[in-house]
Amino acid sequence: MSLPTEIIDRLFHRLSGAYMSAWDRAIGNTPINDVKSAWAHELSEFGRSRESMTRIGWALDNLPDRPPSAPEFKRLCRQAPMVEELALPMPKADPKKVYAELSKLAPIKAAMSAVTSSGNKEWAHRILASHDQGDKILPYTLKCAREAVGQQFSEVSA
Repeated sequence: MSLPTEIIDRLFHRLSGAYMSAWDRAIGNTPINDVKSAWAHELSEFGRSRESMTRIGWALDNLPDRPPSAPEFKRLCRQAPMVEELALPMPKADPKKVYAELSKLAPIKAAMSAVTSSGNKEWAHRILASHDQGDKILPYTLKCAREAVGQQFSEVSA
């Protein structure tokens, strides 16, 4: 899987700014979209992960004196030092605040409980009633409604 177009576009923008006319000469007369496709394929191992983007950023901050080819830029990305993310311990939750926030959810829980206990099949009953009154109902919709209320579905379409 290639690197996304927007990342390649930003990369080329940075390389163009860094090398100016030397970048244009390095690309030559090859159509720019072909060059970008080749770079996207060459750098595909860097995907979208945070670490990969950090490696590409490091390579952009440590460019050689002359414009790199795609394989040279890839090697430069691989030279980026591994950075261990520093993580702070998760703060302890205040039990009183947790209780207060969970208490706010009680009405929602009660409403969901009422809907679940009634089976929440009103939609299916409405569809079946419409069908019984002669309304045209798509076969799959009718099948789902019948299954929801426990009726057997016959393959005969109305």
